[in-house]
Amino acid sequence: MRIPCPICGERDGREFRPKGDITYADRPAAEAGAAAWHSYLHLRDNQPGQIVEIWRHAHGCGAWISVTRNTVSHAILGAELLRDRGQDHAG
Repeated sequence: MRIPCPICGERDGREFRPKGDITYADRPAAEAGAAAWHSYLHLRDNQPGQIVEIWRHAHGCGAWISVTRNTVSHAILGAELLRDRGQDHAG
């Protein structure tokens, strides 16, 4: 798989580490109840098709990026820096 890093250009997917669906970044507040944390940690949609994921260019520039990928074909449809989406990093 080739991932287009917005800083380094297209790179081998082995240079990147996935964090998960971008909604994973929507972490509940520390004081949120058990139901909110249960939902965040255990209840995830796993629908086939287009998804936006968080990846880190771990063996490259270190940037956190959002990658749009098709989960059926594994085709990479695009990528952008998380800070361009209003997010600095994925934690």
